[in-house]
Amino acid sequence: METITIKDIARLSGVGVSTVSRAINNHPDINEETKVKIMQIINEYNYVPNNSARNLKRSESKSIAVLIKGISNPFFSKMLTVFEEEIQKKKYSFFLQQVKEKEDEIDVAIELIKEKKLKGIVFLGGFFTRSKEKLKQLNIPFVLSTIGLPEEFEDEGYSTVAVDDVKESCKMVDYLCSIGHRRIAIIAAHEDDESIGKLRLKGYEKALEKNNIPLDRRLICSMKSDIESYSMENGYVVAKELLESGIDFTALYSISDSVAIGASKAIFDAGGRIPEDYSVAGFDGLDMAYYYQPSITTMRQPVEEMARESIRILFDIIRNKAPKRNIVFPAELIVRQSTRKLP
Repeated sequence: METITIKDIARLSGVGVSTVSRAINNHPDINEETKVKIMQIINEYNYVPNNSARNLKRSESKSIAVLIKGISNPFFSKMLTVFEEEIQKKKYSFFLQQVKEKEDEIDVAIELIKEKKLKGIVFLGGFFTRSKEKLKQLNIPFVLSTIGLPEEFEDEGYSTVAVDDVKESCKMVDYLCSIGHRRIAIIAAHEDDESIGKLRLKGYEKALEKNNIPLDRRLICSMKSDIESYSMENGYVVAKELLESGIDFTALYSISDSVAIGASKAIFDAGGRIPEDYSVAGFDGLDMAYYYQPSITTMRQPVEEMARESIRILFDIIRNKAPKRNIVFPAELIVRQSTRKLP
């Protein structure tokens, strides 16, 4: 399919065109599972909504662009809703631009700035591995949301909103250790990940060291690069391989709730029980993790607060009130049914 249209997306999703439109524009009157399904298909076929581009042309002088890498990730759903609400409250136009997984979001931003009169940009998700020279080409205010800064960028004056992924990941694994687990497997990002996946893996290793547990590299399972990152499918496939390998483990920590849910399905399909045979933990605090059976122990990120702070900082920069702010939000350990203390 060379050029995919909104009608094609509707057909592939099994819904009407109006439902696809509501999903794209983050309308509240749409079922969450339906929205996730639509966004997954949009991501799979690299569809860029034309209506967003038209809206930008109509109001290009007062537009804020949100560049998102990982548009089908349900973690971003609430953030996008808040972004749209807060931007429109300020009488600006909200423009959502998908960045494909292999694309460089800075290149995408540079092209948008050349073509449109954007007032500001929020970078959401993705990897922060860009050169300082390339970032300096961005001549409008921007904020990195859910993306921390590497040490070499800390003095460059860039504003960020995120959690401390190393610290919070360490907290989760430390909890698993505290309830008696020593054979803790992790589903981490694929090996070339230089962003949150790498940081959460570092937190896992730090917690093992803290609890005097030797690191077993066989228990570090990387997501598949040919499957959508941070997806339930990736979690299922990786956990299935781990179970079939026969490697002994009592707890499985996935670096996102979506991956944890997919991994749980693999455990059940293999005849295992949660938490009787395996404890399972995730990260993010998605609603679906609460409603899943058994409900998933997780680290909950304050997504709505993070989104509002990102927009507040961006408009402060636009109005020359704040040259730089690096906000680190705490995550909250939520213990649920999927983990148990070992005898």
